[in-house]
Amino acid sequence: MEQALMLLLVGMITVFITLIMVTVVGNLIIVIVNKFFPETVKTVAKSHFSSAIGSNKLAAIVSAVDIATQGKGKVVDIQKK
Repeated sequence: MEQALMLLLVGMITVFITLIMVTVVGNLIIVIVNKFFPETVKTVAKSHFSSAIGSNKLAAIVSAVDIATQGKGKVVDIQKK
């Protein structure tokens, strides 16, 4: 019984350490890729948006995206289906 509990404890600690390592390495890869290969930002003319939807709706969409992404997201294209 004592050996089974020790094996259980060692297994759980091993899984926990492995998950921490995967998370840390994943975040490190994300930081390195974002630092050396930044994403290029495409600019879109505002007239493209105004022809599809009204200015009040555009302002609401841009504001919602800004709040939801905490200023990190940009509205690039709006398509009506």
